[in-house]
Amino acid sequence: MKVIVTDEISEKGLQPLLEDPRIRVDVRLGLSREELQDTIGEYQAIITRSGTQVDPELIDRAGELKIIARAGVGIDNVDVEYASKKGIIVVNAPLGNTNSAAEHTLAILLTLCRHVTTANSTLKKGEWQRAPFTGTELKNKTLGIVGLGKVGGRVALRAKAFEMEVLAYDPYIAEKRAEDLGVRLAPLEDIIRFSDVISVHTPLNEETRDMIRAEHFQGMKGGVLIVNCARGGIINEDAMLQALESGKAAGAAFDVFTEEPPRSEILRKLIEHPRMVVTPHLGANTFEAQKNVAIDVSREIVNYLDGKPLENAVNIPRFDPDLMEHMRPFMGLVEKIGDLISQIAPPNPRKVIFCYNGNLARYDCAPLTVAGMAALLNRHTEQEVNMVNARLVARNMGIVVEEVRTTESESFSNLITVILETPEGRRLIAGTLFEGIPKIVKMRDFLTDFTPEEHMLITTYEDRPGLIGKIGTILGEAGINIGFMNLGRRSKAGEAMVVLSLDSPADEETIEKIASSIGADFIQAVQMKA
Repeated sequence: MKVIVTDEISEKGLQPLLEDPRIRVDVRLGLSREELQDTIGEYQAIITRSGTQVDPELIDRAGELKIIARAGVGIDNVDVEYASKKGIIVVNAPLGNTNSAAEHTLAILLTLCRHVTTANSTLKKGEWQRAPFTGTELKNKTLGIVGLGKVGGRVALRAKAFEMEVLAYDPYIAEKRAEDLGVRLAPLEDIIRFSDVISVHTPLNEETRDMIRAEHFQGMKGGVLIVNCARGGIINEDAMLQALESGKAAGAAFDVFTEEPPRSEILRKLIEHPRMVVTPHLGANTFEAQKNVAIDVSREIVNYLDGKPLENAVNIPRFDPDLMEHMRPFMGLVEKIGDLISQIAPPNPRKVIFCYNGNLARYDCAPLTVAGMAALLNRHTEQEVNMVNARLVARNMGIVVEEVRTTESESFSNLITVILETPEGRRLIAGTLFEGIPKIVKMRDFLTDFTPEEHMLITTYEDRPGLIGKIGTILGEAGINIGFMNLGRRSKAGEAMVVLSLDSPADEETIEKIASSIGADFIQAVQMKA
């Protein structure tokens, strides 16, 4: 695998890639947009920070690209939706710079409260002034945190150490999370109304863009302090400037901006405002954080090569890390079922139902569903289908995907059943794991017991004496050896199903000869992935 690194990344953090003989790493810093577009087609993976725009135009030029790794938490510079359509995995490093961002939030807040930057500047000029730099203590002040995720939670803990009262607004956080941190959940209106300090810690998306606007500033306390170490655009910058100029806000501390580097007139005025503390997007800029995020994304690329589930993929369902090893064999099973049913089912599927029975149903099975869908669809589309884009491809094809889970199971501790509905009827395949080995235990209403092999032949016919012998004879005459045979039937002299494992594939002429000889109702050669 060839990996291109386009932004400044810690070399120590790249060690998992540099030590892997399967991987070649090219560090290409300072490439122009045109140069990157010309060279990206050679690579299967790209590692970036915020300095590289991975947009549809670049993705279209990256014909071999399998994984985009953002060495940091924010993915504003990556068009995740377009990457998903192309089946490209996007991973980030949401935890590597968590501590760095939290510490920087407190650093610029304290700098703002104690006038560190202006006092430092005047003293270096030879002036000794104290009264103009009278500060504000954090003790007994109310901090309003917008977004109680990894960074927001750490900021809350540190604020508690300063004896602040902490309110938090986050509609996606359970109450227990807030209780564990010693903070009180509150609606955004209360954050705006009661906070002495407001700090934002959310991603930037359509829901959070301009989350705090002019009308919100009107409802704030006079002399409020505003901190943004998250993403530029969460706080409307024009409204922020007006609040500073009117005196509504006593000060603000920003590490991020809607335009980086800032060039607009509003940003120039905001940055130059005397009650504004600013840094050039340094929240994750510590030696420790840079090493950590590089290690995190490097390990994800190695996991991808090893076929392991990815912990920090932002555009595919993922398991709880504690369950990954336990669930991985079931992913292999559902992929085999999906591949098998796609080859024997009638055309034009309109619905696929994934049923999970037994202990397996206690867990999140969404990753199993997309893995099964990817295997099912891969033989029927021009584009590569994988866990990233399986649901999207299915939706574009008009296929409804359903998932059913129940802990009840009559015969097996775990059972996966895939049901395909088509205009010609339903097809069903069920499988389980036996000592870690995938077994197909039901096809349609026939009970079976076989492990999918690379070359197989499946046929149904009216059961009569001597037909099994005819099948064996015809295959023998064609020089094709039978590895195993599994026979299922509904009743004596009723319809029978035979599944054969072959040492080599059967050609069309041999298949037609078998079908004619036994009067087959259905016959299909199956080629499974080795």
